[in-house]
Formats: sequence, structure tokens, C-alpha cells
Amino acid sequence: MIETEEQKEQALAFYRDALQLLKEHEIRYMVGGAIPLFHYTGVYRDTKDLDLFCKPSEYPKILKLFADRGYQTELTDVRWLAKIFKGEYFIDIIFDTVNNICTVDDSWYEHAEKGEFAGMEVLLLSPVELAWCKMYVQNRERYDAADVNHILLKCGKKLDWKRLLFRMDPHWHLLLAQLLQFQFVYPSDFHEIIPRWLFEELMVRAHEQYDLPSPVEKVCRGPIIDQTQYMIDIKEWDYKVTTIKTT
Repeated sequence: MIETEEQKEQALAFYRDALQLLKEHEIRYMVGGAIPLFHYTGVYRDTKDLDLFCKPSEYPKILKLFADRGYQTELTDVRWLAKIFKGEYFIDIIFDTVNNICTVDDSWYEHAEKGEFAGMEVLLLSPVELAWCKMYVQNRERYDAADVNHILLKCGKKLDWKRLLFRMDPHWHLLLAQLLQFQFVYPSDFHEIIPRWLFEELMVRAHEQYDLPSPVEKVCRGPIIDQTQYMIDIKEWDYKVTTIKTT
């Protein structure tokens, strides 16, 4: 845990060296997590690590590059996460989400925005990709709806809402739920920020579902947003787990 000023300086030096190494070898990456959240919203959060996003095809060469330089590396979860360590400090190399829905591809780089971290120019996850990933984080231990609300509040007037809808389209219920929560949290800002066409389209979709017959298969999509709290549904209540993969 990074607590003291000395630890913060040591961690920052590690991050700076790592980013310089990636730059020297022309390896593409984007910074995620607390850094773009602060950039877009002004919400500051102490972070215990640095989140770097890359395509799934790129993380093996990143791990090899750092391993060859003497760093400890770890393929934490082949589905989405690897790590680079220097003592007690580490960097997360993220190429997907644990539910395998938000897979990093070239379009992420196309929409990434320039920013600064550790005195270096870096690419930051766009507000759309940042909100997209965070909308699936609804665990008992961590729930990112407030982060998404702050992104929408500060970036909503210039946000690419059509692209966000495209990202969330397979799970549009989550987007509608987020917008309803935003309406509750920010009643004085809702009309100026949330496009009427989007709100009305999602409400129509919700109404139309009542005209459909109930699915034959008992499916629980809870594990898409929380990988632990819905296990009882799968293991004891005979619900099928969904593993929807989007592109």
C-alpha cells in the first residue's frame, strides 16, 4: 500500500521508467483508472497501482520486455489481466474485462485522448471507454456507478452518446439503469446532459419487453456485473450463466 511521500515518489519513479521503456520500444498503450478519471472530472483518488490498457495481442511482448529488464511479471488472469512488479509496487496490464466484454481493440486508440502523467505525454482512455468499463463494475466490494455519473456530468455535453449506446447495446438495460440513477442524483442537470432521443429509445425498449414471451431458459446475467454475489443462482437455483461476448 502506497502511503508515505517516499513511497509515492518511489512508485512514481517506477511508473515513469516503465512508460519510458514502452516509449523507447514504440509499444502502444493507454492509461486508465484514476488518471483519466481525474483528467475528465477533477475527482482525485489515491491509487495503489497504475492501469495500462493494451490490445490482447500486445501484452505478451510487454511482459517479455519487462522480464528481460529484470522486472517480475505475472499473467494474473489470461482472460484480461497481467502485472509488472518492482518490489511492492506494480502496474496492471489490462487487455479486457473479467467478463470478456470490453476487449481492447484499435478503436480504443482512435478515440483515446492526450493527457499527461508523471511528466510524460500519454494516451488516456476516452470517456466512452472509461464509462463503458465502469458500468460493469457492480460488485459488493466495489461499485463504480458514482464514477460513471461524474464522467457523464463533466463530459456529457460533448460525449459521443451514439458510440456509448453502441458499446452498451447488448446490455442496454445497464445503460438505462445508469441514466435513471443519473436523473435521481442530478435532477437539475439531467435535461441538459442526457439526450432525450437516447432516454426515450431505451424506455421504449423496456416497455417493448413486456410484449415478448418469457425466455424458456432460466438465465441469470448477474455474473456479468458481479462475479461472486450471483453464484448461488447458478450453483443452487438452477439458473444458466450467460457468457455474452461482444465486439
